[in-house]
Amino acid sequence: MIEARRLTKRYGSTAAVDDLSFTIRPGMVTGFLGPNGAGKTTTMRLILGLDRPTAGTVTINGRTHPRLPSPMHEVGALLDARAVHGGRSARNHLLCLAQTNGIPVRRVDEVLGLVGLSDVAAKRSRGFSLGMSQRLGIAAALLGNPEILMFDEPVNGLDPEGILWIRTLMRKLAAEGRTVFVSSHLMSEMENTADHLIVIGRGRLIADCAMAEFIAQGSGQAVLARTPQPELLAAAVTAAGGTAAGVEDGELEVRGLTEDRIGDIAFASGLRVHHLAPARVSLEQAFMELTADSVEYHASVAGEGTEA
Repeated sequence: MIEARRLTKRYGSTAAVDDLSFTIRPGMVTGFLGPNGAGKTTTMRLILGLDRPTAGTVTINGRTHPRLPSPMHEVGALLDARAVHGGRSARNHLLCLAQTNGIPVRRVDEVLGLVGLSDVAAKRSRGFSLGMSQRLGIAAALLGNPEILMFDEPVNGLDPEGILWIRTLMRKLAAEGRTVFVSSHLMSEMENTADHLIVIGRGRLIADCAMAEFIAQGSGQAVLARTPQPELLAAAVTAAGGTAAGVEDGELEVRGLTEDRIGDIAFASGLRVHHLAPARVSLEQAFMELTADSVEYHASVAGEGTEA
């Protein structure tokens, strides 16, 4: 388990991480989301003891990372897949880690097989593609068979087969009762992988909840209503305090009113409604809505104040 309590990291007057508190529990995949510059990588570096907090604490199983007696046996991490001595082979890279951390040599060959690098184990890592480097980094994280795994953008450079593989691996590790903490910008992949989300913006906590709860927050309890009289229904729900926007083919997206309330309004107004259902919002839509005020850099669209 990883616990952060009022964790803060400042660089001069800038707070990269600002009074952040959360708990990452075992038995599930916890996704870590935030816009660029939100403080995700800094937070992960603080967890691993690579940076020191300005204030607050973050512990792994009750201890700070530098105080863990056998770090690689307790926590494995992938932060930078390219942070490998390019002149070493994949096997020698893992062998050095194993020998300096009291890990049996047989474990090196086990993890090479697990990540699909057995056939290139003797090749120097400088010739590896980004996807192969990712697999080697994941092998290093798994080397000590730790109970806690941390991955920063683990699917970068992976092909579809590789993405499916890492997704399956993370869910398998969580099912074994391990703590899995993963940061990614690929919302569709995170939606398919994570059970729980921690979302930050400008270094501060935005959400700490189950995936379904986060998406529900982003939907604003929207309801899809299909009717042959969309203009009349839109006017009726607006008069009742809701908002309505056209979607397509006589379908309205209504916010601020429940399905039952919309049905009652339609009945009282003598309007036909063919379908009422909660709107299905994607993780990406919910994320964009709930982090809109925390985005540090906004790109302008060609034609809006600029020349294409």
